[in-house]
Amino acid sequence: CPAPSSLRTANGTRICAQLYADSSPYYDQCCGGAVLVVNPGSDVPYMPRNWAARVSSLVVGTRCELTVWSRAGKKGKSRRFGA
Repeated sequence: CPAPSSLRTANGTRICAQLYADSSPYYDQCCGGAVLVVNPGSDVPYMPRNWAARVSSLVVGTRCELTVWSRAGKKGKSRRFGA
C-alpha cells in the first residue's frame, strides 16, 4: 500500500484517501484492484455505483480523516479512519 504522505495525483494534487477493491492476508499484496479516490473536502453520502460492500482496504492521507457509515445516506454505525 502507498504511504499516507505519498497520496497525490499525477500532477501533485493532494488526495485524502484511496479505497481499494482487492485485498490479501499478505500485506505486500494488499491495496490492489480498482481504486476509488477521495479528494479533500469530499462529502459523499452514497457510494458510487458498483462500490457498495466492495472496499477491502484503504489508505488515508496525512492531515485527512475518512468517516464511513454502515448504511447508505450516512445512516447506521460510523467509523473514522486517519493516517
